[in-house]
Amino acid sequence: MATRRCYYEVLSVQQSATQDEVAKAYRRLALKYHPDSNQGDTDAIHKFKEAAEAYEVLSDQQKRGRYDQHGHAGVDASNAGGFRDVGDIFEAFGDVFGGTIFEDFFGGGGGRTRGRVRRGADLRCDVTLDLEEAARGVAKTLSLTRHAACDTCSGSGAAVGSQPETCRKCQGRGQVVQASGILRVQTTCPICRGSGKTISKPCKTCDGQGLKPQDVKLEVKIPAGVDDGMRVRLPGEGQPSPDGGPRGDAYCFIHLKQHSIFHRDGHNLVFQLPIAFSQAALGTTVAVPTLEGKKSLDIAAGTQSGTVFRLRGLGMPDPHTGARGDMLVETIIEVPKKLTKRQQELLRELAELDEKEITPERKGFMDRIVAYFQGDASEVTTAKSKN
Repeated sequence: MATRRCYYEVLSVQQSATQDEVAKAYRRLALKYHPDSNQGDTDAIHKFKEAAEAYEVLSDQQKRGRYDQHGHAGVDASNAGGFRDVGDIFEAFGDVFGGTIFEDFFGGGGGRTRGRVRRGADLRCDVTLDLEEAARGVAKTLSLTRHAACDTCSGSGAAVGSQPETCRKCQGRGQVVQASGILRVQTTCPICRGSGKTISKPCKTCDGQGLKPQDVKLEVKIPAGVDDGMRVRLPGEGQPSPDGGPRGDAYCFIHLKQHSIFHRDGHNLVFQLPIAFSQAALGTTVAVPTLEGKKSLDIAAGTQSGTVFRLRGLGMPDPHTGARGDMLVETIIEVPKKLTKRQQELLRELAELDEKEITPERKGFMDRIVAYFQGDASEVTTAKSKN
């Protein structure tokens, strides 16, 4: 039994190599030892499979960790059997090369041909909601323009009485191959643009495209709790495929209007409640607005400006779980700009009382202020005595 080489040695990378470095090394070896470039060379095919096996392990963090700790024994159980043939490698790692590099460079990989069917393009539409609609969920009818098969030619693109013809350039394959030494580059046919068909007499209705724009209306159900910038997917409501494949999708992007009194913070709603000084000092009960109507809120005596009260479960729902956030009520103590004569008299009386009856908190603060200035005065006296 042949001795298996170290995977890092196979890819010619250090054990500290990043995932990008591992992928780059594999791409280089896969192109070098590709069977189409080395036909009949069994050693090249062996190295091609060996590089794929090394990449399969080193590109997976868990497998790589077991390999670093236990060597080949640590990954053999999860990697039993390896790749049966070169085609398995194309299926497993084609995306490493941007999805289709084996088809583009080597005509389908080791002689295997694939009927590639393209998916239709996606479409975008936008909807604007107010906060109340976003909170409860809503169904909206949206208009968009997408293509549909031409009624005149039934989507063929050919004029009535004629048919599309097989492309003479690519013989109906939709791809052409250009060879340069051992390298063969496969590209989309420039004549038929990949369709494999040409139209000598195009349909006058659709100019040979086979499709024409059509205005459609779609109903989209928007779940409760969506936020600004989220999108709702409408499967199969996008553009049709150019070659008989599945339609693309439509994506509805959500935009939320700014609310007049509520501010959204994730799943919570923030409401700033202005209260008078007397209400904050004496305490009171006020009615606050919520998305479910007015709710009573008890303001404790001595409430400070910026205090936040939490009303559980009165915020926005989570669009995935349905769990609701909270309503956060932030108090803001208002200072009146204009006072009546009686209000001025009462406030002056209160100010006089404040001078005589200092609360413990204010007394502590005033004591610190006096100590601060007394400290400055003592420093000035000491400086004068030294002079």
